[in-house]
Amino acid sequence: MKKIKKIEIYDTTLRDGAQTEDISFSVEDKLRITERLDELGVHFIEGGWPGSNPRDAEYFKRVKRLKLANAKVAAFGSTHRPRHKVEDDANIKALLGSKTDVVTIVGKTWDFHVREALRIELDENVEIIHNSVSYLKKYVEKVFFDAEHFFDGYRDNPAFAKKCLRAAQDAGADCIVLCDTNGGSLPQTVGSAMEKISGTISASIGIHAHNDSECAVANSLIAVELGASQVQGTINGLGERCGNANLCSVIPNLQIKTWFDVITDENMRRLREVSRFVNEIANFRHFKRQPFVGDSAFAHKGGIHVSAIVKRPETYEHVRPELVGNSQRVLISDLAGKSNILRKAKEFGIELGPDSPEIQDIVTRLKELENEGFQFEGAEASFELLMKKSLGLHRRFFDLVGFRIIVEEKKQHGVPVEATIMLKMPNGQIEHMAAIGSGPVNALDNALRKALTKYYPQLQSVKLHDYKVRVLEAGKGTTAKVRVLIESGDEKDRWGTVGMSENIIEASWQALVDSFEYKLLREEQS
Repeated sequence: MKKIKKIEIYDTTLRDGAQTEDISFSVEDKLRITERLDELGVHFIEGGWPGSNPRDAEYFKRVKRLKLANAKVAAFGSTHRPRHKVEDDANIKALLGSKTDVVTIVGKTWDFHVREALRIELDENVEIIHNSVSYLKKYVEKVFFDAEHFFDGYRDNPAFAKKCLRAAQDAGADCIVLCDTNGGSLPQTVGSAMEKISGTISASIGIHAHNDSECAVANSLIAVELGASQVQGTINGLGERCGNANLCSVIPNLQIKTWFDVITDENMRRLREVSRFVNEIANFRHFKRQPFVGDSAFAHKGGIHVSAIVKRPETYEHVRPELVGNSQRVLISDLAGKSNILRKAKEFGIELGPDSPEIQDIVTRLKELENEGFQFEGAEASFELLMKKSLGLHRRFFDLVGFRIIVEEKKQHGVPVEATIMLKMPNGQIEHMAAIGSGPVNALDNALRKALTKYYPQLQSVKLHDYKVRVLEAGKGTTAKVRVLIESGDEKDRWGTVGMSENIIEASWQALVDSFEYKLLREEQS
């Protein structure tokens, strides 16, 4: 299908998505997600609000060290406050202080909000929009204006809403983004408004839809059909209340089914991987029935369906699952896995042909582990080790003889924890070490390091950046299986490892061992 127009994808997972209930991204989380979004091929990544909290300020300092190939990082903020000069406004200063090439500011376009929230005159609001955009344009390559509550504002006072848009346009906004902030608009409402304003606004138009009426994806698609050239949304539809437009649906719908050019076909095959990665980092369960990227999106159980898709998959599949990195599954006889293994082997620099007998061994082992409760999205290092073990490319750097954790509560000194560990090294030497820590995992980590650094001094550079625990079995209380996800790193790279057990210490041990073995194996083979 010949593509006639480029559509820009503006990802706000790190800002709007971070406002999801039960999510708290660390700086390290945000940096890792940034890299994955860039690999996916999105055009803009909204990193956060630099004037709102120290975490976002730190992110904008550190993100400059990343070598992004596709995306530009955007800082988000608001128009300057009423009764403040734009050049003196703390929010505007923080936006410029982030030193990004792109800045996005949100401003009111609903007269109800202007009167009730800001409590200023309508003309003053228009002036604030113009002043904020024009001032930022003096210093920033691109300025996007998010027209907050636009569709509600256009419904109640279309003349004022359009006046706000023209103020941003006249001030030099590179894109004017129409926001369905309350998420209550229907596709026909969005379509009607788009048709009426398209001839009155010459600037590029974007769409930012929330999902409170389950219409965010549909509203985004109809806006593009009627002229929008930028879509804002989040991976997996994360966001405040009911979430934002789900880019995992928006991107393939546009790329596969329309004349619009969004991301490359090669990058789109990463979509499922990125979806699961973000869920793992957010510590969320994967939604099996999520369109395009869910486990059940291309799963077939009914006998008539299975009989048909074996002959012609399109009989019960609206797109080929491989296009989005997914795979067809027959629930009584799982056929998925080979293509994913080959792609990951290539990514890891492992030579593996399509007819290699080891592929089935890897697939079988992977499915066994996932059935037990392991998940390797967000734990790339553990999966690479799994592949190398199956292919005979791995070696043991040490073996566990045993370890013991002692927790002693003292009223005056808190709860000190001591870990004692015994390892057998390749030369047969037994290393017996003890260490204390602020908790059992920290103490175990410290003891393991003490035992290993004499043999492998390069492990001194490895730092544990993040530690997450997920309970896998609801209703089983303290006997439930848990999955531990650890993020480690050195001066050059970061990597994730995973462990799973009914015993949280055992699960942590598995993830720690993988982290150290990954570092040692990578340096040995480099």
